[in-house]
Amino acid sequence: MIKRGLILSTPSVLFLISLSILLAFKRPDPKLKVKWEQLFNGKDLTDWTVKIRKHQLNENFGNTFRVVDHKIQVSYDQYEKFDDQFGHLFYKKPFSYYLIGVEYRFTGNQVKGGPGWAFRNSGIMIHGQDPKTMKVDQDFPISIEVQLLGGNGKDKRPTANVCTPSTQYVLNNSVVKSHCLDSKSETFHGDQWVRVEALVLGDSLVVHYVNGEEVLRYQRPQLDPVGSAEEGALLKSGTISLQSESHPVEFRKVEIVNLEKYAHDPQKLADVIKQLTAEKRIPKQ
Repeated sequence: MIKRGLILSTPSVLFLISLSILLAFKRPDPKLKVKWEQLFNGKDLTDWTVKIRKHQLNENFGNTFRVVDHKIQVSYDQYEKFDDQFGHLFYKKPFSYYLIGVEYRFTGNQVKGGPGWAFRNSGIMIHGQDPKTMKVDQDFPISIEVQLLGGNGKDKRPTANVCTPSTQYVLNNSVVKSHCLDSKSETFHGDQWVRVEALVLGDSLVVHYVNGEEVLRYQRPQLDPVGSAEEGALLKSGTISLQSESHPVEFRKVEIVNLEKYAHDPQKLADVIKQLTAEKRIPKQ
């Protein structure tokens, strides 16, 4: 398939076509049981690694990431000013094929010195780099960001957008090089809980959901290209992390369904995806 100079590999195209057909016409197999794995245990940050800009790995400056009342809190009460100290909380191991779900809400006021664009702004970083390879002064891991935004009380501001720190992706058969693209989600004002999920199928497909509704999908997540190349190396797997970008935010649930064992069986993968997406998971307020 060729369009605007973009070449899509045959295996990737055939995989997506076969998966789409199976999702459209096949009833899910009730024998396939899916199980959510809790990445956050509700008690502490066991299995998570902190990396904050200008600080060494696992230096949790200002106690930015903490657990209070069974929720991961991203807080800035020990900061005098933000000073571009962007942070990320990484889960201990990478994933490739999965559905991740988080329930989050923004609270309080943005810390002094936080950039205007970071107001009620956080994210789930997927297909990310190993935090051990990040430089001390690096602001964001190389990754695909499922951007989490909250409303300002009046303007339209969708959530579950996609942003691309040192990455890009394919949408409608064209490489997208712009940094962020809005989803079609509604705006969530105030301190309400929102559930965002991301279906990640290796280097083939990523789909964003908000409170059970699909709001964005794209293909072929990849690194920025080298030289004059149109496409970069495909991202097949990577770390998952949660952001600190200067506005307080809470996460009360971080869970995943690992789909790796179905990665090479489009029929079973379609069954599991159909089963998972048949339910609208809407968070309680």
